[in-house]
Amino acid sequence: MNIIPSKIPDVLIIEPRVFQDDRGFFLESYNQKAFTEKANIGAAFVQDNHSRSVQNVLRGLHYQIQQPQGKLVRAIVGTVLDVAVDIRQSSPTFGQWVSFLLSAENKRQIWIPAGFAHGFLVVSEVAEVLYKTTDYYAPQHERTLLWNDPDLGIDWNLTTDPILSAKDQAGQPLKTAEVYP
Repeated sequence: MNIIPSKIPDVLIIEPRVFQDDRGFFLESYNQKAFTEKANIGAAFVQDNHSRSVQNVLRGLHYQIQQPQGKLVRAIVGTVLDVAVDIRQSSPTFGQWVSFLLSAENKRQIWIPAGFAHGFLVVSEVAEVLYKTTDYYAPQHERTLLWNDPDLGIDWNLTTDPILSAKDQAGQPLKTAEVYP
C-alpha cells in the first residue's frame, strides 16, 4: 500500500497493491494493521455505505456536527471527483479543500478524517462509491455545506449544471454553517 499526503496533511490518498493478470485483479481494500502502521489510521469502522449515481450527480457536501464520521472512500464502478473541505475552526487549513479523481480503474481510496465536509461529482456515465465510516449515520446531526459556496471556490470542473437533491440545493455557505471547534 502506498500512502500519499494531500495538500491538507490529514487527508490521505491510499493506493492499494494490485495483483493483476489475465484472469482479473486482486487487491486488499482494507487491512487494519496496515492502515495503522503505514497511514497512522487507527479508527474503527462501524458502517459501510454504497451509492450508485448517474453522470453529473453531485452529492454533498455532507457532514455530521455530532457523531462526526471519518470516511474511507473509493469508487468501484466509474469515476468521481471526490472533494473534502476542512471545517475544523482550530485547523490551520480551515476552509480549504482538496479534490481527487477516484475510479474503478485507478483503485485509489481517500481517507477523510472526522471534521471534514465530503462530497463527490460523478464524471462517468455511472459510478458506484463505497465508503466506510467511523460513526453511525445520525440524520438529526447531518448538515450540508453549499457545494458552490463562492468563498470556498471549489473547482468541480463542471460543463453543465449538476443534478442535486433538495437537501444539497439548500446547503449552507461556510460563513453561516455550523462547523467544528
